[in-house]
Amino acid sequence: MEKEKIFNFIKKETVLSIAAILAILSMFFVKPDVRYFSYIDMRVLAILFCLMAVMGGFGDLGVFEDMGTYLLRKTKNLRQLEFVLVYLCFFCSMLITNDVSLLTFVPFALLTLKMAGRKDEMIFVVVMQTIAANLGSMFTPIGNPQNLYLYNLTEMSLGGFLWHMLPYTLISGMLLGGLLFFRRTGKEETALVLSNEKNRRDEKFQHKFLIYTVLFFFSLSTVARILPYQLVFVIVLVIVWIVDKKILKSVDYCLLLTFACFFIFIGNMERIPAVSDLLKEIVTGHEIAAGVISSQMISNVPAALLLSGFTSDYGKLLFGVNFGGLGTLIASMASLISYKLFVNTNPEKKREYFLNFTGYNILFLIVLLVFYQIS
Repeated sequence: MEKEKIFNFIKKETVLSIAAILAILSMFFVKPDVRYFSYIDMRVLAILFCLMAVMGGFGDLGVFEDMGTYLLRKTKNLRQLEFVLVYLCFFCSMLITNDVSLLTFVPFALLTLKMAGRKDEMIFVVVMQTIAANLGSMFTPIGNPQNLYLYNLTEMSLGGFLWHMLPYTLISGMLLGGLLFFRRTGKEETALVLSNEKNRRDEKFQHKFLIYTVLFFFSLSTVARILPYQLVFVIVLVIVWIVDKKILKSVDYCLLLTFACFFIFIGNMERIPAVSDLLKEIVTGHEIAAGVISSQMISNVPAALLLSGFTSDYGKLLFGVNFGGLGTLIASMASLISYKLFVNTNPEKKREYFLNFTGYNILFLIVLLVFYQIS
């Protein structure tokens, strides 16, 4: 029974397991000492915790579903329906992360398309939602974990970061829009029937909504380096515990632990001259290619953590790991979320989904790389 539990955990948390193994192995080459404490970027971990806790609170209140339902009530045809479902992921991922966007809006899309009698559109819409979430999230430091980590390393201003990522976010948004628009030449009417909104607008809802909104802006102020992360971490932890401590269970502690393990591994590798010099030679000057290629094999979050220790050009690495979220199914952990959500309800269409996903991802990746080269 214990072996089965361990096997299931490793299967579920493969990236964490690999990170832990690498960290432990590296300790045989660099014995633990006081310098280990300097490896861990506590600011990044604290901000990630705060954002995940706040998003968990909003999710528990049903805020995102309410927003989606409101927009869907305005749609009149299939084209508009697809635009809403896809761009919800694109824009929301900028603030609530790509993972949360997909966890929220993919099940929402599957249910909506079923009610509209358009199950045939599920694969296309979910694939586009996944691409939209991965590309929309690259615009802001809080859109995904690798952005937050690299933003902290670059020490860019918030405005500087947004300006740095703006051209590629715009081209991504336009490519999504063009694909959605020209794919469907007609304006097919949809018989979309949505149930009445739940009455969540009571005093308790408003009270919690206000609290989580304030905590969200506190978290943003830490990202913008206005408030110290230590203070905001304590405030979020204490208030969420008081308001609704079950929300703390929604925090992805495995992701935080994965970061910590990679910090230890990278810190140790930097202290081994032969390894450090070799990796710097491979990565330096090739940040885009290194980011894209490594993301295809280990996903873009660990790729960002690993490669950041061997280059000082974090701006290019930022592009590399964000572009690298496109491609294989494991290039972005968020892509696995939408894949599992779709396959759980449509297991017979697993192969069709995989082929469509891979094809569209390669298309977007090529366009972004070509745009980068000519810009």
